[in-house]
Amino acid sequence: MGLWKEFKTFAMRGNVMDMAIGIIIGGAFGKIIASLVNDVLMPPIGMLLGNMDFSNMSIVLKKETLDAAGSTVPAVTIGYGMFINTLINFIIIALAIFAVVKMMNLAKKKEEAAPAAPPAPTKEETLLAEIRDILKTK
Repeated sequence: MGLWKEFKTFAMRGNVMDMAIGIIIGGAFGKIIASLVNDVLMPPIGMLLGNMDFSNMSIVLKKETLDAAGSTVPAVTIGYGMFINTLINFIIIALAIFAVVKMMNLAKKKEEAAPAAPPAPTKEETLLAEIRDILKTK
């Protein structure tokens, strides 16, 4: 039972929960960016480059053949078009994360730069100041 309690304490710490939430949101964000690149950005870029479809671009190393039994042996290809899509996904995600971190750092600097108002003196401090002033006059 001690091991379960220790695991539960570990799993419920703030850092672990924050990390889990970040991973889930990051996965969803990655899918959004992939859709943005594949469905929104790459078609116009492909059109500008002469109706190229990057996802189908590849280098054929060995063509599709038939084996002795008559079944088809698939072609061996290097799919560099999908690599280009993935690279663009990465660049967009990196830029988005950079922008978010930059904004957070700016917000943090503004928060640190704002001087905190000194707290109002407590009743005890006020009373001690009055006693000090009375003692000065004597």
